[in-house]
Amino acid sequence: MNALKRLGAALLIAGAAAGCATTGENPRDPLEPINRAIFGFNEGVDKAVLKPVAEGYRAVLPGIVRAGVTNFFANLEDVWIGINNLLQGKVEQGLGDVMRVAINSTFGLLGLIDVATDAGLEKHNEDFGQTLGRWGFGSGPYLVLPFFGPSSLRDGIGSMFDVQADLVVNIDHVRTRNTTFAVRTADRRANLLDASQVLEEAALDKYTFTRESYLQRRRSQIYDGSPPREEESGAARPQDGLRPARAQGHDSPWAPEARGEALPHALIQSALSPVLSASGAPVSVGSTASALTTSHPEGNR
Repeated sequence: MNALKRLGAALLIAGAAAGCATTGENPRDPLEPINRAIFGFNEGVDKAVLKPVAEGYRAVLPGIVRAGVTNFFANLEDVWIGINNLLQGKVEQGLGDVMRVAINSTFGLLGLIDVATDAGLEKHNEDFGQTLGRWGFGSGPYLVLPFFGPSSLRDGIGSMFDVQADLVVNIDHVRTRNTTFAVRTADRRANLLDASQVLEEAALDKYTFTRESYLQRRRSQIYDGSPPREEESGAARPQDGLRPARAQGHDSPWAPEARGEALPHALIQSALSPVLSASGAPVSVGSTASALTTSHPEGNR
């Protein structure tokens, strides 16, 4: 509940700022000065707290144990992922997610072993922000939320539903909930240590790279790795920011997703985004380097 309150407060602040902001050089990011300040704050929190904890977590626990922890939380997340697939009308994928949970929770020892993937059941990555996008809601302006990282107006609203549906956040026993959340946070950040190092070394402007990676990744996710070409999609700017998409010009921040060719594996969001958001599958760091050099869309379910 505290996480939901913090997220709601961050969205209210961002919404108020958006109402007072004038259009800047990048229409997808009209709040860039504010977003950059929040981005810097999040980076500071990560360097002071999350990254050191993650490094200690990785140093203490052997790889096989960390893999089991990652698989356990991924299995819990498959429940909400399956619901979102069904809400998006992707019945086959949704039923596959249900089967993944059933198989991994039994034969996989409560999800510690990912038996379902070896059995041919694909791992998906869905959330309510993607569901809203599939329903035709435009992304709205790009936002960086305190503690939650890169987002958009649509994805921020979607995250409020994700938090409510998060099985970890809904654990009644306070000590168990806090301990489980802390372990998940450390595990997610540990999975991103190599990726964040690549970002530190490769990005001339870390904020811009993170923003473009996030927007392009979200576009690819909503269209299941096959986003339409620029001239095939668009959106009319709705007055309330939450109306179904219609055709519009090139750089509208209200289009179903950000414009431009999608990086195939643009998986670096920020150190905090995949860590402190309440849901989302663990990020694979092996494909991060290709995002720096490749510019053709590729599947990312």
